[in-house]
Amino acid sequence: MTQGPEKDAMDKQNQPRKVEQMADPDELGLTPLQALDPDQIDDVDQLLGAMSQTAFGGRKLGEALDVLQAMVQDPECHVVATMSGAMTVAKMSKIICTMIEQRWIDSLVSTGALMAHGFIESIGLKHYKYKSQSSEDDQWLCRQGLNRVYDTLEPERNFMEAEKVLSAALQELVQTDPHICSQKVCEAVGRHLSQNYEGRGVLKSAFENDVAVYIPAFTDSELALDMAMNLLAQNPEFAKEEADPSQLPFQFNPFLDLFHYTRRVMPAKKLGIFTIGGGVPRNWAQQLGPFVELTTQKVSDLEWQGMRRFHYGVRICPEPDHWGGLSGCSYQEGISWGKFVSPQDGGRFSEVHCDATIAWPILIKGLQQRLAKQSAGE
Repeated sequence: MTQGPEKDAMDKQNQPRKVEQMADPDELGLTPLQALDPDQIDDVDQLLGAMSQTAFGGRKLGEALDVLQAMVQDPECHVVATMSGAMTVAKMSKIICTMIEQRWIDSLVSTGALMAHGFIESIGLKHYKYKSQSSEDDQWLCRQGLNRVYDTLEPERNFMEAEKVLSAALQELVQTDPHICSQKVCEAVGRHLSQNYEGRGVLKSAFENDVAVYIPAFTDSELALDMAMNLLAQNPEFAKEEADPSQLPFQFNPFLDLFHYTRRVMPAKKLGIFTIGGGVPRNWAQQLGPFVELTTQKVSDLEWQGMRRFHYGVRICPEPDHWGGLSGCSYQEGISWGKFVSPQDGGRFSEVHCDATIAWPILIKGLQQRLAKQSAGE
């Protein structure tokens, strides 16, 4: 039997809760919830507004619209979008184009795969539905040159066509600039698409609207593999270990991306970030604050001075933070790294734990309708 101080502590823990008073929630300034009434909702904007007065994931999505609206309408804010996952294979590319064309995005940081699949779509090629669940299907798909992304198929022949376009764009680029980075490659492809192809495309829209696109993990993409194949086709000697890298027809330097990104966003008084998923794009974009802070301590005559942390943030990602991966880390956690302005100092953030192919279209349609009403004076 437990005796002494341990018993006294257990007895204290097991005593009934002492309620000092029955507080009035209204007097405490608490916000009451409201039942969602479908009979009072006529459009997506109203739906999201009603959801923001409910609970759980619905409230998160409704509140995300408020933060996103504030971010894109703040004239002092430079909005950085970061995207990962197979969003262009999932046919979300025109949402990205709309955000670029409406000036809701000023800079874009992405995975290479997302840009590659979107580039393929922009030259008129297609993705296809995958339905069967047979365990032997993937072997058959491999023999047919059909690459599976979850429930969608990317024909290998698409990459063959895309390589031709990339080769032409790259040839134009390296003739004028032998020192390249992902931003320069994306700009060159966007320019080539703008000059030679009809229709919308992510890189084309970015080029035409002066939105810089960065792919930090560039070699992890079909774009980079196509570049490497093109390089070796013309210079097979570079596959040998003893080859002199200084003789390459171009030099790829990722630090050019980092410096370009920093110069681009530092003049803004405020920063906002809109994130789909997580991974390298998210962290690469968010590391601006610590990078500038540490660098200015060592180098006194840089173009960029002062601190820049993200004032706004909206993220759609299904991964929870308790798994420990970077994709799930919260904005609150990012405050400790010097990446975000705390809510106490005016930071506004919303995190939606949901499949982006569900939440993203709803959010953007709601924003379109809300801004249209505002413009019409409603």
